[in-house]
Amino acid sequence: MRWHSTWHTCGFFRTLFSVLNQRRELLILTMQEDDYEINQHYGRGDLGTTILAALQAAGKNPQRLTPDDLAPVDQFHTAGKQATLELMHLAELQAGMEVLDVGGGLGGAARLLAAEQGCKVTVLDLTQEYCRVGELLTARTGLSDRVSFQQGSALDMPFPEARFDVVWTQHSSMNIADKARLYAEVRRVLRPAGRLAFHEIMAGPVQPIHFPVPWAHEPAISFLRPPVGLHLLLGPRFGEMFGNQVRNLQEHRITVIQAVFERI
Repeated sequence: MRWHSTWHTCGFFRTLFSVLNQRRELLILTMQEDDYEINQHYGRGDLGTTILAALQAAGKNPQRLTPDDLAPVDQFHTAGKQATLELMHLAELQAGMEVLDVGGGLGGAARLLAAEQGCKVTVLDLTQEYCRVGELLTARTGLSDRVSFQQGSALDMPFPEARFDVVWTQHSSMNIADKARLYAEVRRVLRPAGRLAFHEIMAGPVQPIHFPVPWAHEPAISFLRPPVGLHLLLGPRFGEMFGNQVRNLQEHRITVIQAVFERI
């Protein structure tokens, strides 16, 4: 596999297969444990009610929302909406393109791509609550015909080969340990000449990073190679999390990159 960037005797075999099967079962158990921990970190049973109440208190009509109304809570990545717009232009998205937003959370980027560029976007996210609330918010913005949600794992994407023109990721790989499997899945679901639009936090030259951060309370679910509204997603420790993210950036413990890759 290559990526082009626009910015890889009988007894013996019985023993071997037994060891490989044990390793496979261990990998599955590890993935399930990681999935549980990630859902615990991000999931909140009252999230939809909390967001709608906050929007109403801010003078918004929760029955008729716009992507801009939701930007303080659904652009859950460094530089927020501006970073999404920059990546959108870098990726040269066009109307009618089919986009997969991996780890797209509540669907903020997906709704923006649909509204601004006319793309048809599928959000894949591990957290069921994010998918449920994302569907609710998308319906309130009138974009349900262009944005859909699918709960599932980025390591086993529930889509056929060559399904999408673009795979989009913004700050979603930090919770995924098996990067090789992640990007193998990305390549599998991309059409020939399809693009990976990429905006991720990476490990900086100074380690370890400070915890908690927005994507992890502790190192167990962090896998690294302004905040108005984000407290609704992350709870009472949001201030400490955001402060540590800024500190990690300032001390070069993490860094942020943005790129577009083309499948060849």
